[in-house]
Amino acid sequence: MAHLFLVKDIAFQAGLSTATVDRVLNGRPGVRQQTEMRVKAAIAELEKQQAGAVASGRTLAIDIVMETPQRFSDAVRAAFEAEMAAFLPGVFRCRFHFAEVMKPAEMVQLLDRIRLRGSDGVVLKAPDVVEVAAAVARADSAGIPVVTLVTDLPNSARIAYAGADNRAAGETAAYLIGEVLASHSGKVLVTLSSGRFRGEEEREIGFRRIIRAHYPDIGITEISEGHGSDAATGTLAAAALAADPAINAVYSIGGGNRAVLAAFDTAGRPVRVFVAHDLDADNRVLLAARRIGFVLHHDLRTDARSAFRAIVGRVTSPGRAVPASLSSVEIVTPYNMPAGD
Repeated sequence: MAHLFLVKDIAFQAGLSTATVDRVLNGRPGVRQQTEMRVKAAIAELEKQQAGAVASGRTLAIDIVMETPQRFSDAVRAAFEAEMAAFLPGVFRCRFHFAEVMKPAEMVQLLDRIRLRGSDGVVLKAPDVVEVAAAVARADSAGIPVVTLVTDLPNSARIAYAGADNRAAGETAAYLIGEVLASHSGKVLVTLSSGRFRGEEEREIGFRRIIRAHYPDIGITEISEGHGSDAATGTLAAAALAADPAINAVYSIGGGNRAVLAAFDTAGRPVRVFVAHDLDADNRVLLAARRIGFVLHHDLRTDARSAFRAIVGRVTSPGRAVPASLSSVEIVTPYNMPAGD
């Protein structure tokens, strides 16, 4: 079946798994006719979107709005800029609005300002609070589609979520830490940037569920509201270590990993196992130096592509439902770390 699109893009458009699409494209047996028709229809829709966008000469100007530490916003910017050049080149133009800490009122003010100025779409990483959901609803009512990135707002008017399955990522972290600590007593320091982010909350829920079910002898201590900054996170980690001599492992959901490790070094305490998220610049260095053992990584360019696809789909086919698509989580060690962009 001739096509010019990536398998993951066809799968996203068709609402099927990449494995199923691969079977259809390669003519393998065991595929229902209805499934084959869905793949053909998806390819046709992608061709229509591409032809329409290129023929119209229209540039879609979208806004990327994120409350996140700079180390992560730098990685997101690089992913979106790289994907802009590969995905219908010249069609997207991104305006970036990043802040390490943003009060809900400031986030709402920014979203409302974007709505009043006009935009072809918003990609949003924001806390799951009522005020932000209301701002998303206002944007959607104004014809501006909103795609959530990395952390979801499921009770809002967003048209799609682009990111990993955060609950499954937390469960994976629990398995990695549980297997290492299974023959030892210990307690895990779980670090969150803030309890306001649903993605972080889902990671923690998944982590606690697996620890409770399969590793009940392992304790958990949580710190939060360091906002991923080294200074605040390091202070919280140092206080937790001083209060509890049993802590000997880390599941870093919210970042600030250099500061967490420095707190262990200052206290003269070993870390048996350290699981972190995202291959940002800091984590690459720490992983290569074997200061952390595992990084749970998902491809931000896949997330950017999913966001672009959702926005193009809404612009070219208003009212059409956007299929769900989650990026896969990869366990990265010092020995399989992918090259940086």
